[in-house]
Amino acid sequence: MGAIRGHERYLCDQCGEANPTVRDRGRIDLMNRLCETCWNVFANEMAEADGATAAPRPEPDPDDPSWIEPPVCPECGSLIRLCPTSYDRWVSLDTTELPAKDVPEPHRWRLMRLPDPFHVVTDIVAVRVRGIDPLPGEPVVPAHRMMCPYWGDS
Repeated sequence: MGAIRGHERYLCDQCGEANPTVRDRGRIDLMNRLCETCWNVFANEMAEADGATAAPRPEPDPDDPSWIEPPVCPECGSLIRLCPTSYDRWVSLDTTELPAKDVPEPHRWRLMRLPDPFHVVTDIVAVRVRGIDPLPGEPVVPAHRMMCPYWGDS
């Protein structure tokens, strides 16, 4: 009986295959137990729907003492906030919060602090505002593509 339980732990919820890459995925509520292939399909679809298509910031070299400049939009030159999403993709957000009534629904994000087991904030992730609409005056962080005057121009 124990061997069956142990084997079930390694089955992908999507494809049902036994795979050593199967693990709980997601940063907040552990969305699903998926293999690497199924996770990438799922996360890429979410990113495409949410507009979370930004490249991640490069890891700083610990031996390089030079100053790290904050990220800027390559189109308009404004400061942006690059944040990981709850599904391990990256999104460019504006640096200010706005009332929800001023931000169209597809561009509303919130920043969530993730504590480690010792309740110290170790990471911040961007979470799309979905399901229940926020109150009109509730602050949300708009996606930078909403604020960028050059977004969508070719």
